[in-house]
Amino acid sequence: MKMRVVIEETAYNVEIVDLNARPVVAIVDGERFEVWPESSPAPVVGSLDGRQAPAASAPAALPASPAPAPSVPDAAGSGTVLAPIPGVILAVRVKPGEQVTAGQEVCVLEAMKMQNSIRAKQSGVVSAVYVSDGQHVKHHQPLMVIKSE
Repeated sequence: MKMRVVIEETAYNVEIVDLNARPVVAIVDGERFEVWPESSPAPVVGSLDGRQAPAASAPAALPASPAPAPSVPDAAGSGTVLAPIPGVILAVRVKPGEQVTAGQEVCVLEAMKMQNSIRAKQSGVVSAVYVSDGQHVKHHQPLMVIKSE
């Protein structure tokens, strides 16, 4: 499903690969995002032009700004977990040295009055945590590093 989304006068080209898959893969202006919804997807309804559209608005994990990622040593291709959107860290669920599995919730990020579960993309050991509860984070800011075993 392809759509154009406008947030605060900035337009984004969004493609949702499969709304029923987990994680939901969204490609926003060519950049891939994985979203792990807490509940089942919204029902699909018909529109006046005969196409199908989700009954709810766009996924909460769309970026609010196209800010560049901060410079982090070894971030590309590593287990660095980045903030998918700007917001406030409500809870950090892991600590350095802790074993995690792919899909496990590692922290909760509040953005636009919605709580977003940030989940590990890979299994491994948490080697560093860069954020704490109540901290404001920017788009693509490093949150933690998970080293695969």
